[in-house]
Amino acid sequence: MQPSSGPGPVADDPPAEQVGYRGPTACAAAGITYRQLDYWARTGLVEPSIRPAYGSGTQRLYGFRDVVVLKIVKRLLDAGVSLQNIRVAVSHLRARGISDLTRMTLMSDGATVYECSSPDEVVDLLQGGQGVFGIAVGVVWRDVESTLSQLHAERIDTGETLTRDNPADELARRRNRAV
Repeated sequence: MQPSSGPGPVADDPPAEQVGYRGPTACAAAGITYRQLDYWARTGLVEPSIRPAYGSGTQRLYGFRDVVVLKIVKRLLDAGVSLQNIRVAVSHLRARGISDLTRMTLMSDGATVYECSSPDEVVDLLQGGQGVFGIAVGVVWRDVESTLSQLHAERIDTGETLTRDNPADELARRRNRAV
């Protein structure tokens, strides 16, 4: 099954390309802290593709693909890959099409990040005899998709907040009851 181009449909939601995610939502879906998100945006590692911050009081708005890249960066950091090598991997991911990402596996020996797009490439890398780990981007994609389907989003065109039915979100439940 091929992943869709964005988060799973929620009743009355606009198309995925018209939806963005604020910093706290992107952090929750990627499993990172807001401090990491802010640092990565300010240093250009992962910048929001929809709306950057324009100073005090403005909110960055991340696209679905941005959140997938944030989660991949987190996994690479957790595995001990250097920030310099992660920057190379991120610029490579940015250059790829959406369908290419879902079929890609990133492999790393902790020093270098390799792209494998077929099982043969993975086997060739493993036969080198060094220890490697892999990140199946399609799996990360589906994980982010599932998580974002339960978190708030924002319409790009109107700025309207799209509340999702997240059982852990007490404030959203109270807001929906008040209407």
